[in-house]
Amino acid sequence: MFDVLVYLYETYYRPDACPEPAALAKKLSAVGFDDVEISEALVWLNDLTAMAGVEHTLTASSTGTRFYVDEEVDALGPAVIGFIQFLESAKVLSPLQREIVVERALALDEGPVSLGKIKVIVLMLLWSQGKEPDALMFDDLFGSDEDQAPRLLH
Repeated sequence: MFDVLVYLYETYYRPDACPEPAALAKKLSAVGFDDVEISEALVWLNDLTAMAGVEHTLTASSTGTRFYVDEEVDALGPAVIGFIQFLESAKVLSPLQREIVVERALALDEGPVSLGKIKVIVLMLLWSQGKEPDALMFDDLFGSDEDQAPRLLH
């Protein structure tokens, strides 16, 4: 599924440049992606787009500290939680965007979610909202996980 998402990010500059879902599925199949993988990616992306388009004024202006419940810590792991906090402190993610990233990661129903998958989720969220990270943040999001020391909560 993540290969399909990365392909969409690299191929279509903006989400509105993507063809309709049926035509997109055919194009992805022609490129060589598996039908199950395509279907999972399109459903996941549709859910992301639906969430990203909703305005939540209470959480959008939050300045409090986010505490993660045990289920979230188990599913995300400390490195991913630290990375999400880093992105929020760097103003790459708003509190609302953070919650969307956490929800989309939990929707994967696997744990712990890898740092590479969280980076793709963040990129897809920003892409779906028509936002682009600055060059340094883009390098951090697309950089290799092995090149970096994990960001842990203290």
